Amino acid sequence: MGELDGIDPSVPPSGEGCVECDSAGGWWVHLRRCAQCGHIGCCDSSPEQHATKHAADTGHPVVRSFEPGEAWFWNYATETAFEGPELSPPQHHPIDQTVPGPGPRVPSDWQAHVH
Repeated sequence: MGELDGIDPSVPPSGEGCVECDSAGGWWVHLRRCAQCGHIGCCDSSPEQHATKHAADTGHPVVRSFEPGEAWFWNYATETAFEGPELSPPQHHPIDQTVPGPGPRVPSDWQAHVH
């Protein structure tokens, strides 16, 4: 499997936040973007770890950080980080979105809920 397998640079992100957390009223620590279909999921530090679940459920092996200032990719199948191609914009969640976020849904004791 090459580095570019599982990457479709033309697909835009699914939104500004974790799809599943948003639908359930949850929150996240950081966001990851599926490089194949654009699904935005929460990172493994987040309570629900939706990006990893998406990769396992769909077989889409590669994510890219969806955080401002980060452009790294991660391949779940090979457990390797790498630099990859530019993806369809936007490259990250809105700059004014809190981390963790979204702000109004983050509990005051959020540190007790991270992995």
